[in-house]
Amino acid sequence: MRFLKSRIADSSRALLGPLEITVMELLWEHGESSVHDVVPKLARPLAYTTVMTTLDRLYKKGLLDRRKSERAFVYAPRLSRREWEHKRTGDFVAGFLAAPQTSGEMLVSCLVEAVGQQDEALLDELEKKIRMKRKELCRRGKP
Repeated sequence: MRFLKSRIADSSRALLGPLEITVMELLWEHGESSVHDVVPKLARPLAYTTVMTTLDRLYKKGLLDRRKSERAFVYAPRLSRREWEHKRTGDFVAGFLAAPQTSGEMLVSCLVEAVGQQDEALLDELEKKIRMKRKELCRRGKP
């Protein structure tokens, strides 16, 4: 279980740093913003150029769209928070499953254990989704 938690933490840290996550949260909450809009909303004072560099990095990572407005860029999230979390989780699981066969077995085992400890209703939902996926695969002719 600890192994799975550390893999999740490592995968999300590799994608975004703490300031990048904070900036994304602000953009998800407030929508389209310029550097000038973001700087005062941060919990700690940061240089304008630091925020500008962070927004540019997020744009280059494909997480933000930007457009020119007068002499400044205005940034907006390319994905909603939910879409980003779905992509990040999907990338993590795909990476885990690309490893040797035992990693896939460990992933499933840890997932069932973690879900079972947190929420029995969610465990029922997981079982329901598995049944639905099996039916879908059978309809496509995949056993």
